[in-house]
Amino acid sequence: MIRIYTQADRAQWWLQQFRSRPPLLACVLGFTATGLIPGISAAGATPADREKTALADAEFLLRGPQFNPTYALPPLIAGASPVLITRAVTQAQQIPVQIFNAGLLHAPSVPMIDLGGQPARCLSQANALDRSIVQHLFQQGLEWGNRLATQASYLILSECVVGGTTTALAILTGLGWDASGKVNSSHPTCNHAQKWQVVQTGLAAFAKHSIDSTPFHPFDLVAAVGDPMQIVVAGMTIAASRTGGVLLAGGTQMLAVYALTQAIAQTEQLTWQPEQVVVGTTRWVAEDLTGDTVGLAALLEVPLVATQLSFAEARYATLRAYEQGYVKEGVGAGGSAIAAHLYQNWHQTDLLQAIEQVADEVAEIEKTKRSAGACGPRSSRSQTERPNASQSASEK
Repeated sequence: MIRIYTQADRAQWWLQQFRSRPPLLACVLGFTATGLIPGISAAGATPADREKTALADAEFLLRGPQFNPTYALPPLIAGASPVLITRAVTQAQQIPVQIFNAGLLHAPSVPMIDLGGQPARCLSQANALDRSIVQHLFQQGLEWGNRLATQASYLILSECVVGGTTTALAILTGLGWDASGKVNSSHPTCNHAQKWQVVQTGLAAFAKHSIDSTPFHPFDLVAAVGDPMQIVVAGMTIAASRTGGVLLAGGTQMLAVYALTQAIAQTEQLTWQPEQVVVGTTRWVAEDLTGDTVGLAALLEVPLVATQLSFAEARYATLRAYEQGYVKEGVGAGGSAIAAHLYQNWHQTDLLQAIEQVADEVAEIEKTKRSAGACGPRSSRSQTERPNASQSASEK
């Protein structure tokens, strides 16, 4: 159920080290106006939908399907939200969940820890975040990484940031990595040209603001073209790796966090234990032919592992859409599936059954709504029965 794609010895050691040991899942939410660029992300059919995707995912993760959610999972082009996977695993295996607000545009509907961040502006202007906010969020990440590491054998650090693969590309490129054409997206075919144009615009503006021949601090790069999740998770990773394991749960967004973590630790001369860290995702990301996650992980020399969960035989069309390249990952879906196998030795049948049980709950609520004549707008119609009226995505 878990395949190793890069750094086999380190990955195998990590998997053996944390087998049968209880994890804690931390999900860091953030917002970047980059995600509102038309066509940049499929994590919500419209820009207005994408403003609330992270809020809807967080509500679903903690509360599950509800008849009248504050933030309904928004419609997608196709596919079901990856939060169904994370919800199914964490609920069935009783894995603790902690949600953090690193910078959201709207007020959350469920309890979460407010880190005092801010939503990021579009990276194209090279003024995404205030430098002081970046420094503050990093310190918050360090503090919470230390605190959470005492509560579990390893941390599953996950995210929800619409537009996050574009800010990931900006961070990787800004740090000097050849990431062009390698990142993923929630589109079935990654929109590399659009992402690259936005990133190049932002980095060119950043270069104009920088002092010639003076090395920039990684915090400056995040402030220019990053998002609030990245700096928080980098701080958490540094701190938590000193005493336990870290599973960076995501695709190219978490590869960018790993690269950022490396750069900050070196610049700030901070001790961390990279051997305690792996990146864990889904096979839909790892084997996406329109990106190169494996090549990027190999370039960064980070262990990449992925769940082999399949939706080919799923009862719902919105789940089967994953096999056509839609959605792929988000909200720690891949990391949760990996943890399900490590912790309680779940296999394909166990995972699919648990996920479809959550999908059944969604379908039952929507059936009740239709029976009551309360179908409402498209975003509240059945999100498990038709692939064109589906749930939010988060491998953005």
